[in-house]
Amino acid sequence: MLLVVNSSSMQVTEFILIGLPGIQRWQHWLSIPLAFLLLVAVLANATLMATIFREDSLHEPMYHFLAMLSLIDLLLSMVTTPKILTILWFNDRAIHPNACFAQMFFVHCFLGIESGIFLAMAYDRYIAICYPLRYTSIITDAFVLKVLILTFIRPTCLSVPVPIFAAQLNYCSSHIVEHSFCANIAVTKLACSKIRLNSIYQLVIAGSVLGVDLVLISLSYCLIILAVLRLRTQGAATKAFSTCTSHCILILFFYSTLMVLAVTNKSEEHVSPDFAILLNVLHLIVPPALNPLVYGVRTKEINLGIRRMLRLGVEQGYFCGGLVIGLELDSLFIFH
Repeated sequence: MLLVVNSSSMQVTEFILIGLPGIQRWQHWLSIPLAFLLLVAVLANATLMATIFREDSLHEPMYHFLAMLSLIDLLLSMVTTPKILTILWFNDRAIHPNACFAQMFFVHCFLGIESGIFLAMAYDRYIAICYPLRYTSIITDAFVLKVLILTFIRPTCLSVPVPIFAAQLNYCSSHIVEHSFCANIAVTKLACSKIRLNSIYQLVIAGSVLGVDLVLISLSYCLIILAVLRLRTQGAATKAFSTCTSHCILILFFYSTLMVLAVTNKSEEHVSPDFAILLNVLHLIVPPALNPLVYGVRTKEINLGIRRMLRLGVEQGYFCGGLVIGLELDSLFIFH
């Protein structure tokens, strides 16, 4: 996303991202786990999407939502982490304003889309558990397509004004961004002009997207829990809870981290800036790496599909045998 910034309102030709100033002496060591998480996020999400695409048994609404979640996780991790690694490895801190505002847009957009997908998955589980006999008539392919379109359109439209408002501010003094990527708050605080409109709109997005989604997701799971508690057999209740466990783990991590970020940004005088920056970075790279692993380990159908796909790849000469041997060894811990 390119923005033409008026030169009269902006007098800096580049922003300088400081990364993590308090740990510069060992930032190269920090780059190792970040690079590993990026590699895991790319490989795991690509493998999960390929498995869902190839396996006919996974062509169901729940797995369609999961494939979209993997796509967004993959894009989200690629928007920020490569630049963070260039800062840690090569001290390449400069970023062009247009690239900065584009990064700002995509971070807001992808986080909003991910939140919407979590909501769609919560509704899918609600219908599957509370109205199992009507599931196929409600969660149809047409319904899934409409939900995915709405999930993409809503945060995209709401995120467009964010970089536009930021680009119109007057950056007449400092161009040093106290962050590892172009976070809206970190960039706009450099402006000499008032940022009240920008701050208000930031709250509007947080409330209308993340806030509304969290309320609806919580409501869905409250209804699911009530429905499960009414089940007469222990086996049925256990099976119902097991289908939601993976989803709940990811939702709790996603929204709890966002809440911690909101608190730390509002309490800068009580929280170390390095801690807040590191938390922001981890929130953009840990969920993309964690999501496919949680579903791959806890969902038997996905695990079996990955094993079949890798075995087929070995037979056709695409993968090395050691990869399948490792997967077979890992399966011992998953199924036994």
